[in-house]
Amino acid sequence: MAVYTDVTDEELFAFVGAYDLGAVLSFKGIAEGVENSNFLLHCEAGHFILTLYEKRVNPDDLPFFIGLMEHLAAKKLSCPLPVKRRDGLSLGMLAGRPAAIVTFLDGVSIRKPDARHCGETGRALAQMHLAGADFAIRRANGLSLAHWPELFEASRARADEISPGLAKEIAIELDFLQRHWPGDLPQGVIHADLFPDNVFFIGQKLSGLIDFYFACNDFLAYDLAICLNAWCFEPDGAFNATKGRALLQGYQSLRPLDEAERRALPVLARGAAMRFLLTRLYDWLNVPPGALVKPKNPLEYLDKLRFHRTIDRAREYGLGA
Repeated sequence: MAVYTDVTDEELFAFVGAYDLGAVLSFKGIAEGVENSNFLLHCEAGHFILTLYEKRVNPDDLPFFIGLMEHLAAKKLSCPLPVKRRDGLSLGMLAGRPAAIVTFLDGVSIRKPDARHCGETGRALAQMHLAGADFAIRRANGLSLAHWPELFEASRARADEISPGLAKEIAIELDFLQRHWPGDLPQGVIHADLFPDNVFFIGQKLSGLIDFYFACNDFLAYDLAICLNAWCFEPDGAFNATKGRALLQGYQSLRPLDEAERRALPVLARGAAMRFLLTRLYDWLNVPPGALVKPKNPLEYLDKLRFHRTIDRAREYGLGA
């Protein structure tokens, strides 16, 4: 989440007036994240999240995002539910951007998750994968392996400003991933961005998943690999095998991985690290002037990528027999 687009009081009141939410009591920008403009909206009817979809979001994808949240909520997955206007629509225009209001989830994101949080997250990810199996709309992954070379080219000329030799190291890794990426694994709807700031807890109990705006169709095990990167490394960069084991056991308690997925997990983890290295690199070098956004250090994912190169088997992440 982030704020790129300012909203005037007049624009806000007119937009919210199309809903049965009562008067606006407060309105505050949310700085975390990188993709859309997000605001905490407090109305007489309660608290909500207002999202403005920025230029990197294809408007044609919005029915997928809105429909997916409605579908998952109907399957009892705890996630934001889009709020419909009086005309029955969930999308409108605000400050020149497509916009929607979704329900607010109770809970907090955990800055320092422990193994229990990881286990809960793995289970919730599997629940989402199973719940999305019959979702009718499809969306291709716009940040898949096929798109990484193009994304790299947008940053290649300045990559060594971040770390000497970075451009060459990325190029070598991309060549490896293109030669070794699996071709036939179970697919379905994935979250694709299930970081700790997108998972809410009340105490040790997971209370909901948020921010489905990278969701798409891809390998289910790739989503799990993203979570290994996001949840199972310590602040000093060390991989925590106890957290990895908890995450994987939580996932497999609902959806066991098949043998092909288990074999592919180390390569998928390398790919997941590459995806976030590249997007963070681009964002670090291209922060829009005046944007209320905190770019994240791409070198964190370079270190994770180097770790995954040392892994030969999924059991080294904590995956049991």
